[in-house]
Amino acid sequence: MESVKSSPTERTYTTDEAFQASLQYFRGDDLAARVWVNKYALKDSYGNLYERTPDDMHHRIAGEIARIEQRYPNPLSEDEIFDLVKDFKYIIPQGSPMTGIGNPYQIASLSNCFVIGNNGNSDSYGGIMKIDQEQVQLMKRRGGVGHDLSYIRPKGSPVKNSALTSTGIVPFMERFSNSTREVAQDGRRGALMLSVAIRHPDSEKFIDAKLEQGKVTGANVSVRIDDEFMRAVDSNGAYVQQYPVDSPEPTHKQEIDAAGLWKKIVHNAWQSAEPGILFWDTIIRESVPDCYADLGYRTISTNPCGEIPLCAYDSCRLLAINLFSYVEDPFTPGAKFNWDLFKKHIGAAQRMMDDIIDLELEKVDAILRKIEEDPEEEEVKRVERNLWLNIQTKAREGRRTGIGITAEGDMLAALGLRYGSDEGTSFSVEIHKTVALEAYRSSVHTARERGAFTIFDSEREKNNPFILRLKEADAQLYYEMLEYGRRNIALLTIAPTGTTSLMSQTTSGIEPVFLPVYKRRRKVNPNDKDVRVDFVDEVGDSWEEYIVFHHRFRQWMEVNGYDITRNYSQKELDELVKKSPYYKATSNDVDYLKKVKMQGAIQKWVDHSISVTINMPNDVTEELVGECYLEAWKAGCKGVTVYRDGSRSGVLIAASEKEDKAEAAALAPFPTERPQVLEADIVRFQNKKDKWIAFIGILDGRPYEIFTGFADDDDGILLPRWVNEGLIIKNRENDGSSRYDFQYKNARGYKTTIEGLSYKFNPEYWNYAKLISSTLRHGMPIEKVVDLISSLQLDEAINTWKAGVARALKRYIPDGTEAARQKCLNCSSTNLMYQEGCLTCKDCGSSKCG
Repeated sequence: MESVKSSPTERTYTTDEAFQASLQYFRGDDLAARVWVNKYALKDSYGNLYERTPDDMHHRIAGEIARIEQRYPNPLSEDEIFDLVKDFKYIIPQGSPMTGIGNPYQIASLSNCFVIGNNGNSDSYGGIMKIDQEQVQLMKRRGGVGHDLSYIRPKGSPVKNSALTSTGIVPFMERFSNSTREVAQDGRRGALMLSVAIRHPDSEKFIDAKLEQGKVTGANVSVRIDDEFMRAVDSNGAYVQQYPVDSPEPTHKQEIDAAGLWKKIVHNAWQSAEPGILFWDTIIRESVPDCYADLGYRTISTNPCGEIPLCAYDSCRLLAINLFSYVEDPFTPGAKFNWDLFKKHIGAAQRMMDDIIDLELEKVDAILRKIEEDPEEEEVKRVERNLWLNIQTKAREGRRTGIGITAEGDMLAALGLRYGSDEGTSFSVEIHKTVALEAYRSSVHTARERGAFTIFDSEREKNNPFILRLKEADAQLYYEMLEYGRRNIALLTIAPTGTTSLMSQTTSGIEPVFLPVYKRRRKVNPNDKDVRVDFVDEVGDSWEEYIVFHHRFRQWMEVNGYDITRNYSQKELDELVKKSPYYKATSNDVDYLKKVKMQGAIQKWVDHSISVTINMPNDVTEELVGECYLEAWKAGCKGVTVYRDGSRSGVLIAASEKEDKAEAAALAPFPTERPQVLEADIVRFQNKKDKWIAFIGILDGRPYEIFTGFADDDDGILLPRWVNEGLIIKNRENDGSSRYDFQYKNARGYKTTIEGLSYKFNPEYWNYAKLISSTLRHGMPIEKVVDLISSLQLDEAINTWKAGVARALKRYIPDGTEAARQKCLNCSSTNLMYQEGCLTCKDCGSSKCG
């Protein structure tokens, strides 16, 4: 949408005005203030800010929800709603609802997540391209997207086109991944989940795809594992894969060793934290919407974080209840949980979520109007229009909601319960059982006033395990549901809360605290008055160390009389933590098997799923990762993700380990004599209107040389779009000079050679490329090469070339590499690292690619 400029009567604020006011609102929390101003404050396309503090945002949200409430009996007032959402204290709309409710400057959805999909007969190029377009259309409206690839024919299957056989799943994984990276969402990348059934003959290729550096970097991947496969693993038996995966008469079948494939999954998860696992039979067996599978509600995949399994074209909106706020007298011997207030607020939250569906339907109407008004041809608009019509139907018909929680870790600590202990887990299970009962009760009462979701049928649901659990726990609720129906087809989830928890100043989602206290560094001028220099880095910059307390750990200190202004030594900090309820309760302390069992017990009271990470130490064995996965299946989890410390960016590695790795890399340059033949990756990118192509020679898994220039131009190289790899061959000319040829296999498997890359590119680019290749060949760390390229002072005419080379090489920077001397554009933190070729802030989570 092209936003209009503010009218003279609308008050606007500068970024600094909003930041300073928000800094006061968040009681000096710089990070929370910056996150709110940059991500959630109402703004238009010109950068005008219309909200000064989160109070303004909460009034906007309360006013819109109250407007919907007026349509129905016994409406909540705007003041009542504001009291529930203000200060991020009780009820927190997450992400898209927080940004989009009452926002006239964006035509965007309020849904956090979508799933799209084809049926088993739609694996033609046309069907796959339709999915690609739908994915992009959703991402540009701010939604995260998931879709399943099990419908695509396995590699080598006969097809009736010039290729003769199909390429299989992996090339389309790359296509969908690249589409995600191309779509900007208000400064952040899109989010994508790709899944495949373990029964699919290409599932092993799917599992391996992300291990190849630079490939499928724009997607999370998960494998849908069925009970039959898990039993085969448990008994060391055989398993049959087939295509189509659900067909009684498959066209392709193969028997595999289940244990061998299982070891591959476990190894890859141990090495890179992917793939995630979805226990698909558990998901389908427990799913209430799948009682209506024949009416279009068959679950096919999940959203990017895995907490919402969805049918094709359904969507969900998320809302979190802040558990910490229901603890009275926290961190004292008299601490207690206010169950009555909690139950009351769950009911209100579910009612508000139903209101947000009405607001979403208004947003979808606006999107459809925008599509109709666009000057594009009708054929161009057809896929987008049909996409939103399908989404509109599912939202109106099923009215799915996503009630969740945050601050589980802080709640337990405030009550004096240790996360992961038997007592702590029992209390958490009671919390989530209460959420389930009260949310369903609210949905039933709302149905009595507003009507049930249109396809509700108690007969279909009577044998569903989740519904039977509700019946056993509260028979009156069950019989009221038989009488009045239910307003919403499914209600509950536990999502990661990311920036939400930064603003509520609590632990995230269901997770324990990451660290209750830690030290950070900030760069200082040693000549300034009263400055303290604690560390000088390798380039001479001076840094001061300062202590960062988790907000609720600080509250525990204040309640228990500890001085929060002191500059504690590390030994003193360790002693403080030992005295606190956070001791042995951090993400790396909690026993992983106990956490899996806790997840399984809580899952019984969550009708969708749970986003949770099982943290394991760096030295954990692959066998123990496999044991964790197996226990998760037995415990009734719907999915599980394991992070071995240091296996992927986002998990801190000890400073000494990073230094050792950097030193080892510096001492191990490539051989000075270039091999005649190198494997090569092709990287395509676009800067402004210029299209570029890079040929990157790979040796020992690292870039050895790079040649880049214009693509599809008189001075460039014409290369089929599907070519992503090949060989760079060094040959000698008659005059003794070197010539670099590129060779690839064409669609029929024959070798095609492009002679003389040096002849194809602008000579000036070629000379700079030789200089950069020399730094790579002598072992300079890739992140340092990128810094060098970025610092080059070049003519404006080739600045896009410089940026393109840097972008191409960033793909090969190892995940977790810290970025020196750079600031986060979102929160100004210098705590940045590379993740999948993008600069990612470890403080606020924002990501900048390119």
